[in-house]
Amino acid sequence: MGFMMITSLAVATMFVGMVLFSELGRRAGIAHLARTGGSLAQGAGAAEAAVFGLLGLLLAFTFSGAASRFEDRRHLITTEANAIGTAYLRLDLLAADDQPQLRQLFRTYAEARASVYSDVDNPAATEATMATGTALQLQIWTQALNASQRPGAAPQAGMLLLPALNDMIDITTTRAAATQNHPPLIIFVLLGVLGFIGALLVGYSTSLNKRRSWLHTLMFAAVLAITVYVIVDLEFPRLGLIRVSGADQMLLDVRASMDEPAPAQ
Repeated sequence: MGFMMITSLAVATMFVGMVLFSELGRRAGIAHLARTGGSLAQGAGAAEAAVFGLLGLLLAFTFSGAASRFEDRRHLITTEANAIGTAYLRLDLLAADDQPQLRQLFRTYAEARASVYSDVDNPAATEATMATGTALQLQIWTQALNASQRPGAAPQAGMLLLPALNDMIDITTTRAAATQNHPPLIIFVLLGVLGFIGALLVGYSTSLNKRRSWLHTLMFAAVLAITVYVIVDLEFPRLGLIRVSGADQMLLDVRASMDEPAPAQ
């Protein structure tokens, strides 16, 4: 079952659950009114304020965190594109006969990095592409190191090229770690629980009305469910409706720039 299907089912369950809990709360309130002759339990307002305050705070923090991590992932793609581009340009410091093979390796590497997260629904393909990128990193590093240490190589070749390659390699680990950076599952469970409790309290409070207000009940459940869906979608920007994949164009642009003629030596 795909990510969008699982998420949609979870959010739909949350929506239906809040509607049901609201109805349970209303019936509990009506029963209490029948026993007490027209008054609800004292202190219900304080309980509602505490629950909804906590729910609002949790929604704000999780939404803010998800949006921040989304932007961080986009920024990391830009950083990697810049790192690859910088390292590629510094190949000019090497001897002319050492450059062609390294440039071809860079082209293949840029293509691999641009597509590494394009099919995250297929873990095997993603791992294979990552393994290809790791192997290319080793080849590029080894050849660049040997070329910079050759007799007659420019003294600044190693000092400028190797740190750039190191940055290019390090960013891949940072991006891989960022894909695993999510709030604990218990946070989302707590959001659902607080949503159900809030719906229960809403139903209880509205039991004073003789007629149900389906508009308020459905809107309350829909707004909370949609908000949770957006938060989850932001947390997994390669799987849902909100995508970070547009930033991959920067890597493709770097790859395209490698087809331009190399400067004359």
